[in-house]
Amino acid sequence: MTDFTVGDDHFRLDGKPVRLLSGALHYFRVHEEQWEHRLAMLAAMGLNCVETYVPWNLHEEREGVYRDVGALGRFLDAVERAGLWAIVRPGPYICAEWENGGLPVWVTGRFGRRVRTRDAGYRAVVERWFRELLPQVVEREIGRGGPVILVQAENEYGSYGSDAVYLEWLAGLLRRCGVSVPLFTSDGPEDHMLTGGSVPGLLATANFGSGAREGFEVLRRHQPKGPLMCMEFWCGWFDHWGAEPVVRDPGQAAEALREILECGASVNIYMAHGGTNFAGWAGANRGGPVQDGEFQPTVTSYDYDAPVDEYGRATEKFHLFRKVLQEYARGPLPALPPEPEGLAGPPVRVELDGWAGLDGVLQALGDPEGPESGVAPTFEELGVGRGLVRYRVAVPGPRIPYPLTAAGLRDRAVVYVDGARAGVLTEESVTLPEPVAGGAVVELWVESLGRVNYGPRLGEPKGITGGVLHERQYLHGVRARGLRLDAFEEAGAVAAVPFGPVPVASGETGLFRGTFTGAGAEGVGHAGLRLPGWTRGFVWVNGFCLGRYWSAGPQETLYVPGPVLREGVNEVWVLELEGAGGPSVELGPGVPVRSGTPGVVQP
Repeated sequence: MTDFTVGDDHFRLDGKPVRLLSGALHYFRVHEEQWEHRLAMLAAMGLNCVETYVPWNLHEEREGVYRDVGALGRFLDAVERAGLWAIVRPGPYICAEWENGGLPVWVTGRFGRRVRTRDAGYRAVVERWFRELLPQVVEREIGRGGPVILVQAENEYGSYGSDAVYLEWLAGLLRRCGVSVPLFTSDGPEDHMLTGGSVPGLLATANFGSGAREGFEVLRRHQPKGPLMCMEFWCGWFDHWGAEPVVRDPGQAAEALREILECGASVNIYMAHGGTNFAGWAGANRGGPVQDGEFQPTVTSYDYDAPVDEYGRATEKFHLFRKVLQEYARGPLPALPPEPEGLAGPPVRVELDGWAGLDGVLQALGDPEGPESGVAPTFEELGVGRGLVRYRVAVPGPRIPYPLTAAGLRDRAVVYVDGARAGVLTEESVTLPEPVAGGAVVELWVESLGRVNYGPRLGEPKGITGGVLHERQYLHGVRARGLRLDAFEEAGAVAAVPFGPVPVASGETGLFRGTFTGAGAEGVGHAGLRLPGWTRGFVWVNGFCLGRYWSAGPQETLYVPGPVLREGVNEVWVLELEGAGGPSVELGPGVPVRSGTPGVVQP
């Protein structure tokens, strides 16, 4: 039986020292039919291990309703076939620039500030989830012939809290669920983070993008013995909507990787291949020194400026990393697998010839409208995770026109007064520019742009969280109805939408539909979809949600996995929430995700 242990100075495999050269690749951000190729790319770069998080909310978006939990096991089987080891980070909180840090909305909505603490109710739902998830990890541990060598307890907890009782309970839960491989924690190399996030008896690891020697010195103050490991070597960074794209110089990143290895440490490159935040699962951040400032939603692409880009291609950073890692390999590195081919030929213009307004889409796919309530319910109270909510309220009359405000708005609302569009509100601008008279009926179509995944604002509610005010007076008698993105995922659901001709004028909202043929030719690895002139919404190809688009940039092209395309007729749906462009979209070969003047991150 193979034995993997944590020694005083090295990881040990059957008693012999071993260095982990790992790379992050999240199974949930890569189409399953592309796992094999991406894993082969990691092996060709010189890695012997792959790391993945597990997003609880993806698999249990609604309480007690599990969805494809076995995807993790299938991925670990693919890892084994690729000849790699595996590090599993099951959370329950994962950060990962993922919606709500991986925590289901029904969990944060119920427990609020009690999440990630010793609270008995929170611990009960975590235990139920882990007992559902972890058997497939235990069955694939290295001692049982599988690839799993390490499992993480929580994630960067020292950046959030200091509840040692909770952390020790969670580590014990992993053991009670049968996990026998070594457990570890990971935190930033700062005293307060390592103090808050470490667990006695568990290996502590550090996360950083540069300054390895200094980072490991801090780690050694807290853990004098044990293997050194950078569990997240940030070789790139992620992007936010409306901000400049972020890149990192490949040569600088390669030298930072070399410094880690010269310290005798193991490493996990974050990300080795980032992939895509399909289906509206991208998270968000808060700005400021303690992540409590302006709202910053994350783009659909999770390219991360990684060595293997979003389209599965080797970058300059890949080849520089491969050169560094070759020096630490035990033999020749595998050859690179064939590069995925993009859709050949000039871009295909896909005409959209069917349309249904948002009211019709809501009627066909929306949740039942709740009873009239005294205050506007939040998304969490309505059970809406990814998607939008229509709030409807009447302004009593007669009265003179006054400003109308959506207090505590999260995140963006398109407002109609008596059926006419009156403006777009955001968290920074919550009052309509024109006053509203008494007797009017107001509709606010509010969209969540992604829940905060890191910092003290984790789990904050979405929707109208403060109320609708006319001058200083709250308006009561609100009706709310949710339109969840997962409603579009149900087989045949869109067939119930009352499609009609596309409006002649642009600028409409609603669901648009069109078809194209012949894209799924044998060997096509990917395509890119652009929506010139469109404003904000979501796109599906053959029922597969590519994610959010937004004219705010910097992302201009949505990644289309080759396995999604068909040789015959392909169908496109575009849900535009703010203002459509011309009735067409463009499908072409993959293009670089980042454009414009890049910023440079020095993590």
